[in-house]
Amino acid sequence: MASNNSIKKTLIVAFSLCVVCSVVVSSAAVVLKPKQVQNQELDRKSNILQVTELYKPGDNVDEKYAELITPRVVDLKTGKYADNLDPETYDQFEAAKDPATSRTLSGEQDLAGIGRQENYATVYLVGNPDDPEQIVLPIRGQGLWGLMEGFLSVRGDGNTIVGLSYYDQSETPGLGGEVDNPRWKAKWDGKKIYADGGDYQDPQIHLVKGGASGEYQVDALSGASLTSRGVTNMLRFWLSDEGFAPYLARFHHDSQGGA
Repeated sequence: MASNNSIKKTLIVAFSLCVVCSVVVSSAAVVLKPKQVQNQELDRKSNILQVTELYKPGDNVDEKYAELITPRVVDLKTGKYADNLDPETYDQFEAAKDPATSRTLSGEQDLAGIGRQENYATVYLVGNPDDPEQIVLPIRGQGLWGLMEGFLSVRGDGNTIVGLSYYDQSETPGLGGEVDNPRWKAKWDGKKIYADGGDYQDPQIHLVKGGASGEYQVDALSGASLTSRGVTNMLRFWLSDEGFAPYLARFHHDSQGGA
């Protein structure tokens, strides 16, 4: 009888302990959630500022972002701003999962290997939103080991690259992981996307082995041909008619005094 009571008490204590631990873990998750969201938002702002080359160590990220950046949501099909969508709350990654707010890409279309593409994307305008100095575009695509997500910043002419930066990637350290190397990222500044007087639907920018020599070329990552191909493919996708080309073409036209 004493043995049975001992087992019963042990089970009661174990169950009570599980309940208490569950409550503590759940409470901690609830309490920490706002802080996690705040940190994610701070990281996003920091990455946007860094790709513009306007951020300096010690700068207050929130203040600098508020001073320089204006987010807008763009209709990828028309290249026009979607003023009915709030850029502060619109989540293009969640939209890409919903068939009602995205589209399935065919194999021929899906150069970046993303499967589905959202109908609207958020861009970030630097300086005067009516005549911005830079436009920061979100890009993503498959590398060697998985999805690579980052930002590409383009000057106000809609054709000259300022910087390329990946905030999420799982490429091999020392090889494809060199996409995070500041020396490699510095090679993008000043490179052109489209040929002068050329078609905005046909981006020319790409990575090459053996040393880039042209204004549309950037050195490939040494020993990481598949990652380099992934970078080229995602840029060719997002800067084509499937991605931001309608927006960049319209923006370029507007910046030249067009309607």
